[in-house]
Formats: sequence, C-alpha cells, structure tokens
Amino acid sequence: MRIIAGRWKSKELVSPKTTKIRPTLDRIKEALFSIIMPYIENAEVLDLFAGTGNLGIEALSRGASFVHFNDIDPEAIKTIYTNVQLTNYQNYAKITKKDYEKCLKSLKKENKSFDIIFVDPPYNKNEIEKCLKNIENYKVLKADGIIILETDRDKFFEETIEGLKLVNKRTYGRVMLRLYKREE
Repeated sequence: MRIIAGRWKSKELVSPKTTKIRPTLDRIKEALFSIIMPYIENAEVLDLFAGTGNLGIEALSRGASFVHFNDIDPEAIKTIYTNVQLTNYQNYAKITKKDYEKCLKSLKKENKSFDIIFVDPPYNKNEIEKCLKNIENYKVLKADGIIILETDRDKFFEETIEGLKLVNKRTYGRVMLRLYKREE
C-alpha cells in the first residue's frame, strides 16, 4: 500500500496483518482520486471508517488541509497513528476511536462539517443507508461537499437517500464507488 500522488508520492504505508481491515486498492484509489480531484485542494475531510488511513493520507498528500480519521477497531487506530507519523501529518489530522454514529453525533455537537466524507464500512456492515441518513441529518457534509461510498458491488441498499443525490456510480472489479452530493 502506497501513496499514489502528491507530496508523499510513492511513500509506502503500513498495513496491519489482519483480514478485518481492508485497504482500498491502489488502482481503485487512483480512479477515485481522479474523479474527486476538483474537491481536494484545501478540503476538510472525514474518513469515517478509516481502516489504515490510506484514503485520508492520500487526500492530505494531494492538498487537503485537514483529515479527521475515525475507526472503532484498535488495530486500525494503531495503524492510522503509524501512517500519520510516517507522513508527518500530525498537525493536519485528528484521530478518534468511536462507533461511526457516536463520531457523527460528536461532530454535530462540535458544529463540524466537511468538504469530503469517505464512507468505506466493513463490507458485511448492513447500516449503509442509516449512515448516509445520519450524515445528512447531522449536517456534517458542507453544502457543496461530496460523500464517497465504497461497497461490495453486490451489496444492495436503497441508493436514494432523502437529502442526498447520487451523482456518480462506478464499478471496479468487486468494488462499487458511489458519489453523493446534498440535494439543492
């Protein structure tokens, strides 16, 4: 696992020795960032199910100003800390170990909102619709921000979420990327 582009291009990141944490593959990450590049510069990013921190660190390397990394898994948190230190992004990152709902509630209380929100839950998690609804209800997505949802391509859920509009959907092997914006 490596950083694809930007300040830390080709920098190797640490990946844990567990199958519970599934980092986004380089080819998918490259395609994803080519789609969202117009949103990256100076963006505030939430990596809600951060895993290794791979997506958030890529965003920082490409010009994002801040990333809030969140995961509930202790091994993931250790890996994120290690990868943030490897890239010297400690001053541009916050790392929390919370269930995603508690994280979103906490962000709402802090009145925090983000330009980009990465949602890459474990593929067996059945709460995608609820997660997207909470993002919208808690207003943690800025008015012109985007949500990038990564799921297994065979994962069925209701793609129409009140308050959010699906603007792009792409399949890469077994992975489906969906991009949402707030409805106008």
